Amino acid sequence: MGPTAARRCPFKRRGPQVTWWAGWGRGTRKRRPRRAQSSSRSRSHHHSSGRVPPRAPLHAGCRPRGPTAVAAPAMGEEDYYLELCERPVQFEKANPVNCVFFDEANKQVFAVRSGGATGVVVKGPDDRNPISFRMDDKGEVKCIKFSLENKILAVQRTSKTVDFCNFIPDNSQLEYTQECKTKNANILGFCWTSSTEIVFITDQGIEFYQVLPEKRSLKLLKSHNLNVNWYMYCPESAVILLSTTVLENVLQPFHFRAGTMSKLPKFEIELPAAPKSTKPSLSERDIAMATVYGQLYVLFLRHHSRTSNSTGAEVVLYHLPREGACKKMHILKLNRTGKFALNVVDNLVVVHHQDTETSVIFDIKLRGEFDGSVTFHHPVLPARSIQPYQIPIAGPAAVTSQSPVPCKLYSSSWIVFQPDIIISASQVLSESDRASLPVIATVFDKLNHEYKKYLDAEQSYAMAVEAGQSRSSPLLKRPVRTQAVLDQSDVYTHVLSAFVEKKEMPHKFVIAVLMEYIRSLNQFQIAVQHYLHELVIKTLVQHNHFYMLHQFLQYHVLSDSKPLACLLLSLESFYPPAHQLSLDMLKRLSTANDEIVEVLLSKHQVLAALRFIRGIGGHDNISARKFLDAAKQTEDNMLFYTIFRFFEQRNQRLRGSPNFTPGEHCEEHVAFFKQIFGDQALMRPTTF
Repeated sequence: MGPTAARRCPFKRRGPQVTWWAGWGRGTRKRRPRRAQSSSRSRSHHHSSGRVPPRAPLHAGCRPRGPTAVAAPAMGEEDYYLELCERPVQFEKANPVNCVFFDEANKQVFAVRSGGATGVVVKGPDDRNPISFRMDDKGEVKCIKFSLENKILAVQRTSKTVDFCNFIPDNSQLEYTQECKTKNANILGFCWTSSTEIVFITDQGIEFYQVLPEKRSLKLLKSHNLNVNWYMYCPESAVILLSTTVLENVLQPFHFRAGTMSKLPKFEIELPAAPKSTKPSLSERDIAMATVYGQLYVLFLRHHSRTSNSTGAEVVLYHLPREGACKKMHILKLNRTGKFALNVVDNLVVVHHQDTETSVIFDIKLRGEFDGSVTFHHPVLPARSIQPYQIPIAGPAAVTSQSPVPCKLYSSSWIVFQPDIIISASQVLSESDRASLPVIATVFDKLNHEYKKYLDAEQSYAMAVEAGQSRSSPLLKRPVRTQAVLDQSDVYTHVLSAFVEKKEMPHKFVIAVLMEYIRSLNQFQIAVQHYLHELVIKTLVQHNHFYMLHQFLQYHVLSDSKPLACLLLSLESFYPPAHQLSLDMLKRLSTANDEIVEVLLSKHQVLAALRFIRGIGGHDNISARKFLDAAKQTEDNMLFYTIFRFFEQRNQRLRGSPNFTPGEHCEEHVAFFKQIFGDQALMRPTTF
């Protein structure tokens, strides 16, 4: 949820999901008024493209019920500070042929079908009639936004260029293109600052252009070069924040107004103390920009306090003036840990806590604890949940008579934007609107396509550094992992692990989805991590699909690994053939000889272990005591005799004497042998 968790996971996913947008109204304590539509503002949840996740409800306008109206709240609907507005905006599902984007400046949702060839539908919170038009399909759309007043359409399809079109509804216009000026730079995204002014943000700086629609061209007004990790845009104040440096915590703001770009003083976000084994860095998901009481603030969600006597999270407010340096002004004490999300509504800072499904309200105008530098604030009201909300069913009149659907509040898929917008990104694997297997396969392929590009770039960078090219080529930069890159651990942790636990989901479908993801990784030649194979095996065992498990292992659908072999060993009590399957896997690995011996000895298969180690030529170096211990534990005296005699013969062959050396620590076993078989049974040295 929110800045801690929700910005990473599902941004680029597609699937047959429903997306809707609703405002939050404002109420009073005594009498419930008619809810008003919010005129909220927000920034994009995906800075490089604004793509909306599948089935992403957009809640706009979080409205508190006023701190003076909640003393001793009564039970029922009056026992809430926050409520959702009644009028949602609904638009077409996202799927393999339909992409959905959100524009932070105009608050518009774009549904782009087939790259625009079969239509683009644009809806906003105040738009009674949606905008519809078509474009030529010139490749995958990465980002699409109108200029202010909807005069010019900008579309990014590559990392180097942005296409423009003077927009007249129902009238096809010629496109014109602008390439970023900085050589070898990649465009992270773009922001319209007026009806004819646009900013390109690249990984190497910022470029400010004036668009000349009559000439179908752009004029570079100003540019600034610096390394950029990520960026953030606040449309209300026309301020762009760029993250720089290795720790990403030095922020460089720029202000735009009437054709001018002003560079404001950069400032540093104080990072919390981190263990020596980890390197601290500032994450984009922990930063927000919002206007509070007419002043622009940068809000930093710090998960651990720098003070030694407190481990609770806190929100640090940095005042960012138009003139002068940025200054840390306020600290909001949350007194708890976990996943949080921030909104700023009616000049109040609202902090949502996912674990307890409650929200608290702060007012920085109220008196706090001033330490001479910053003011510390505590919540002005007890924690309360958002009022329960029912999602209206959209569609024809025959359909709208259906009962509304309850909205899950404080969902882990919530993403919060300023000042008062929440995007709820439900997964494509949900039971209520489950995607077909081909659609899910397409989603996995698109995710892994981006994942593979990032892995290849990482490998190329590592090889260049190893070859010493980083010194001769100052432009060589470590690849930046964008929000489009979801690695295996992301998908395993946030999607598949939870998915297999859904009891209402058909287990055959669950297994099919797991295998589709592994198939997709193999298709892109990405090495599958063992924990994904373990998830498949555990799911198969849970549903008694042992024959399928046997087939997957026999035909190497599941890749060999030591952790997987150990897992198979643990399954022997459920499925006896798993023991042999494990040994076969260890043999194929050819680097697990010690593990094979240990497995056989643990099963009291001492002769089998000895035959195996002789087969690979390692019997001259093995520990005699280990094998004699295992043989004695079997309580089979003849087996002990055989093993003892083997090592006597080895001693004779290697050292010319059958006796054990003191360093082998076999005195106990020699005494046991004499006790059972007598001194005369000991092997005598052979003389030639």
